[in-house]
Amino acid sequence: MSATSVSNGSRYRSAIRPGQEDSDRIPPDCAGLNFFDIDHQFQSLLPLYLTQAELDHFSPHFERMGEVAGGRLNDLAMVADKNGPVLHPRDRFGRDADWIEYHPAYREMEKICWGDFQMAAMGHRPGALGWPEVTSPPVKYAFQYMFSQSEFGLLCPLSVSETSAYHFEWNDDPKLKEMFWEGLTSLDFEKRLTGTQFMTEKAAGSDVGEATLTAVPDGDCWRLYGEKWFCSHADADVALLLARPEGGASGTRGLGLFAMPRRLEDGSRNSYRIVRLKDKLGTRSMASGEIIFDGALAYAVGDVQNGIKQMLNQVNLSRLSHGVRAAGMMRRCLNEALAAARFRRQFGEPVVRKPLMRSQLLDILIPTEQALTAFFYAASAMRRANNGEEAGAKALRIATPLLKMMACRDNVPVATASMETRGGLGYIEEWVNARLIRDAQIGLLWEGTTNINALDVISRAVGKEQAEEALREDIAQWLDAAKECPGQLKGRLLQTLDRAIEFARLVASDPQNEQYCRQAATGLYNAQTAALMAAEGAVLGASGGDARRLLIARLALDRRLNMVNPLTLTQNSFEVEASMLLLEDAPISLESAQALLAR
Repeated sequence: MSATSVSNGSRYRSAIRPGQEDSDRIPPDCAGLNFFDIDHQFQSLLPLYLTQAELDHFSPHFERMGEVAGGRLNDLAMVADKNGPVLHPRDRFGRDADWIEYHPAYREMEKICWGDFQMAAMGHRPGALGWPEVTSPPVKYAFQYMFSQSEFGLLCPLSVSETSAYHFEWNDDPKLKEMFWEGLTSLDFEKRLTGTQFMTEKAAGSDVGEATLTAVPDGDCWRLYGEKWFCSHADADVALLLARPEGGASGTRGLGLFAMPRRLEDGSRNSYRIVRLKDKLGTRSMASGEIIFDGALAYAVGDVQNGIKQMLNQVNLSRLSHGVRAAGMMRRCLNEALAAARFRRQFGEPVVRKPLMRSQLLDILIPTEQALTAFFYAASAMRRANNGEEAGAKALRIATPLLKMMACRDNVPVATASMETRGGLGYIEEWVNARLIRDAQIGLLWEGTTNINALDVISRAVGKEQAEEALREDIAQWLDAAKECPGQLKGRLLQTLDRAIEFARLVASDPQNEQYCRQAATGLYNAQTAALMAAEGAVLGASGGDARRLLIARLALDRRLNMVNPLTLTQNSFEVEASMLLLEDAPISLESAQALLAR
């Protein structure tokens, strides 16, 4: 080869090699940022839902969680997702062992969750993070909200562990409390126990009454025979499960609740086997498996004829946690979308200025803010219920399945739209978007599908318990206290809420209307969250804070509750101007929000 050809080849290679200036044009993501510091809306709502003492005490811990979530936890979650658990059925001597090996990244995340932030204990014991009382639901779920922005999979073991502990409180069996509650709620990471619940069988998914797992009495204990088909956190220290006492009635009435330890008192393995782990679309960091029971020892929890009612109490707690996690994941999606759209330049300007992109970003922003409000409202209702307030318990009864149904359903299109905002890079597993899409899907399935939760809202919470009345009263009080909310908007919000309640009651009144349950529940959620966001925005704006939630409330009404002919051009100057304000990172004054709403 001639010197000339070598030189020309070098020039050619230099010309096609990307320079540093090209790499600098790749939009950044949110990794490395403090997720508390950048979440201005979350910060703004804390004074509305926390006491001043809680705010003073926990704010430094929220700051620390935000730093960990955006930093170390985010890094660990990416590694654990790519290095999932491995089942070892036998040891090297050929003995049944069925132990699960986790990557060190997963174990470190456990330490952050259970140890550094004591998240499993805080809802049960005084003293978590130095707080002298049992941590309130708004505070507890605030930590889950931030944690989920980086790691969703581990929050399943956390949720099933901390909700399992409630059964040993509610039943107040001293033996079971000593065996399980003490460890499940331990403030000491090294002394902790983990819990889980197993319900799903091959023929018994949503129809739990078809369960065939059999419990045979054995002195003061029981022996379990049969199989569970989808068991998340498969190797937990103690599992709560539904089984049918031998000779028991068919259907749900014949099911009892049992606590099954992983190991017996002498340290030996209990008589059940993890047959295999599920190869899942998402939540890859966490082990879900199939389990066969061959005389596994278990203890009855409460009345063996009342198992389904006990388990459903726990399911409602898990549903609330699912809604909170979906809210957190949507926040991560929104932050990622805004980071990309504000940085990325196409055709001479940042894409955030493009009308179509601004409309797409609103599709992400509105359900994200709705979910944030919905979870804080549900958590505050739980606080009231825990304090013995009947109205709080009623509001919680309907707010929980509404949150679970809608936040988990909204999470899927929000995650997809966020990926699209980043473009082709969002499809690459080196970025967080692909994992957010995969993990979002399970929220539709765990603790009841969309249809199951819609039925719970309309057929039971509305049709049988009239829980919508407490919701209506709460929202009316919120709006009444929001003196700076424009009267026209307030009237529209109340009118829309009343229409949504009237429709829900109509659907609930006749089983033949079941096909409308999703529609009715969706309307209730959108009306509820729009009204609450308006009240929040007015109160915050009146105190000199950010009033943007007033504008988001109006957009939720316009976009999610008004029917628009898709084959006509509709001019919406309010939406255009509102999007220009909302998609900037600056607060919106009450005066600016009121002026725009008045047009």
